[in-house]
Amino acid sequence: MAECIFCRVGRGEIPAEKLFEDEFVVAFRDIHPVAPVHVLVIPKQHVTAAWEIDQSHGFMLARMFIAANDAATQTGIAESGYRLVINAGPDAGQSVDHLHLHVLGGQRLGWPPFPPAE
Repeated sequence: MAECIFCRVGRGEIPAEKLFEDEFVVAFRDIHPVAPVHVLVIPKQHVTAAWEIDQSHGFMLARMFIAANDAATQTGIAESGYRLVINAGPDAGQSVDHLHLHVLGGQRLGWPPFPPAE
C-alpha cells in the first residue's frame, strides 16, 4: 500500500503534527478536526480496517492505546475525559482505508454521537 496516505504519514513522507511516535505507531493531529482536540493514531504497518485484526496484532493495538493515552495527556484532555473511536468500513464513517484510532476531546461529547437513523 505504497500510496496509502496514512502509510506515507507513517513513513514521514507527508508532514504531520506528531504528538507520539515509536517504531509501531504514530499519533498526529487531524487536519479536519471534529472536536477541539482530534488526534489520529495509526499503525505504521498497513492494516486496512478492524476486520483484519487477529491475535498477531495485539502488541500493535496496545501501542495504539498507549499513544492515544499519551496524546490525551499532551493535549490536556486526560483528566476531563476523551473518546476513542475506530470506524470500520464506509457505513461506519471510515474514510481512509488504513486502521486508525480517533482521540476526541476538549469539550463535552454527547451520546449517541450521531442522530438516530431514519
